[in-house]
Amino acid sequence: MALTLEIVTPEARVYSDTIDNVVIPTIEGEIGVLPGHLPLLSQVADGELRVTKGNSVEVLVIGDGFVQIQGDKVSILAEHAIDEGAVEKTMQRAQLALKEAKESKLDPAEVERLESVVRFSVAQLGIKRRRH
Repeated sequence: MALTLEIVTPEARVYSDTIDNVVIPTIEGEIGVLPGHLPLLSQVADGELRVTKGNSVEVLVIGDGFVQIQGDKVSILAEHAIDEGAVEKTMQRAQLALKEAKESKLDPAEVERLESVVRFSVAQLGIKRRRH
C-alpha cells in the first residue's frame, strides 16, 4: 500500500507522487503519516517535511498552510515549499545578480534585496544540511 502526496502553493503544484510515508510539521508538533492513516485536517507550521519513498528520504522546506489526510491521499496547501536543489539554484542566481549589481552600481535597495535572498537561501541550506 502507498500514499499519494500532493503539495500545492499559491504559485503551482510543487509536488505530486506516490510515497511510502511522510512526516509533516504541524502547529501541534510533527505527525507521521503511513498508509491507512485516520482522516485528519491540521494546520501546517513552517519547517521540514520529510518524504520517504523506497530507501530515499527527501526533505522539503515548507511554510504555513493546511494538510488534509483522507484515505491514502495527503493534500497539503502551503505558503511555500522548496527543495534543496531549488534553494541552491535561487542562491546561485541571487549571487550572480548581486555581483552584477555591485559592478553596475545598481540601486542600493535592490542590492539589499539580493543580499537578503542570498542570506535566506544560505540559512535554508544550513538547516537542511545540519539535519542530514
